[in-house]
Amino acid sequence: METKEKDVVKTKDRDGEKGMDRRSFLKGAAALGALTAGGMALNMAAPGTAEAAERPLPKKWDESVDIVVVGSGFAGCSAAAQATTDGAKVVVLEKMPTYGGNSIINGGVYASWDDKFHYREKLNLGNDSITLHVEDTLKGGDFFSIPALVKVMAEGATDALNWMIDEGGAVIRPTVVRAGGHSAYRTHAAGIGKVYVDALKRIAEKHGAQFRLGAEVKWIWRADADPKSPVLGVEVKQGRRVKNIKINKGLILASGGFSRDIKMRGDHYPYLSGDNWNCTNHKGATGEMIRYAQAVGADTLQMNFIQLYPYAAPDTGILDSPALYPFNGPGNGIIYVTKQGKRFISELARRDHVSFAQIGLGPQGKPTYTIFSDEMIEKLGGTREEVAAGLKNGRLTVADTVAELAKKVGIPADALVDTIDKHNRYLAEGKDPEFNKPITKAMIPMTKGPFYAVAQWPAVHHTMGGLRINDKAQVIDVFGEVIPKLYAAGEVTGGVHGSNRLGSNAIPDCVVFGRVAGKTAIKG
Repeated sequence: METKEKDVVKTKDRDGEKGMDRRSFLKGAAALGALTAGGMALNMAAPGTAEAAERPLPKKWDESVDIVVVGSGFAGCSAAAQATTDGAKVVVLEKMPTYGGNSIINGGVYASWDDKFHYREKLNLGNDSITLHVEDTLKGGDFFSIPALVKVMAEGATDALNWMIDEGGAVIRPTVVRAGGHSAYRTHAAGIGKVYVDALKRIAEKHGAQFRLGAEVKWIWRADADPKSPVLGVEVKQGRRVKNIKINKGLILASGGFSRDIKMRGDHYPYLSGDNWNCTNHKGATGEMIRYAQAVGADTLQMNFIQLYPYAAPDTGILDSPALYPFNGPGNGIIYVTKQGKRFISELARRDHVSFAQIGLGPQGKPTYTIFSDEMIEKLGGTREEVAAGLKNGRLTVADTVAELAKKVGIPADALVDTIDKHNRYLAEGKDPEFNKPITKAMIPMTKGPFYAVAQWPAVHHTMGGLRINDKAQVIDVFGEVIPKLYAAGEVTGGVHGSNRLGSNAIPDCVVFGRVAGKTAIKG
């Protein structure tokens, strides 16, 4: 039979160019340490070893289910909720002792052009659209995003938000903010990501999904490198027991990113190597499912795109409620200042620009501060309870006057007073001559106290790269072919955010593509 041109791999050596068919190439690669036939599992490179090791396929399966979901955050719970709603038997495997991963400690900010309450319209915060959301995301990621994936996220964001509210009982706050990199007021606030995780988990469990904690996937089983060869199942360690679960319809990877794997992030972005960087992530964000997927032929992309969160707590790197105010507040008139009391960037700049502006100040510039006034709190999605807690634990500082606030945090009082006076004038005049920040009517001049300050400094936050997927959440192999029965959603994937994720795009990315993965996988 004649070999199709697209199935030929070209390799060059000193003797010139030669061709081999893709099947032979993959078999040759696997044969370095693992057979792809005769009952042996495809194993391109066993993690933690110098070369691939032979791994026989399971002789029998301990369990058989329709769909296995790996990870219990936004994407995993969304995939499980959708698939069970559509009638599938679903098991969710979570390696950590608690559910939710990064999602449960996420700040709960969600980008959507609309919501069932139409808050943006009711608050007279201007216009927005799916098209504008797509355009902002593409621009914010320096056009490295795959447009088809961005379109899926933006088009599905509102329906997914309303689904969590209507079916899962999620409660969002009656405000919409404009965050850095966005050109419209489209970021909704829930206070913490747990609101959405719990809503999705309720939907999933209502329809019969099983959540297994402390269940660590140790391998993905696939028999052959042939493009038509499906994923068969997973090897799982739970306690002392190791078992093999056969999948009938699909394996959905929703295991998150790799920000906590210092070596992995350093391999792809050497600047972030070493343990001298704080990190906002939970301890389990180590990326092994990406490597396991690669071992059965999955492609990856943009692994070097790793984001810093510029507003993390300077000493610990945590993303607590006070760390959200600098992100949520630019559309309401907050300012960022140095220890000298001077602004250093447009507050509506995207996260990577803010982070590197801070880093550019040098070690002596740590920390910078966000300054805001009392009347901004509810408008930026905050609550009085959060403020009280922040004051109690020392994350927030408050004073009746700007000068007094400056003295409390060690900023020259004259400089901070002058900076705020200038910024108030810019808001009145509608133009920021220093940093060209777009001025809107929703921005409030800081003329009335009390006034607050919160310290901030960049910490490793989000990995934009990961497994390559298509718009159906199907994982793609290194030759551009779909790997049958393998799906992925959320931070484990790449291609949605490009070089820089716009804040509040993470949750719609995870929830929308989780739903897509669940819908696609159920078809088998």
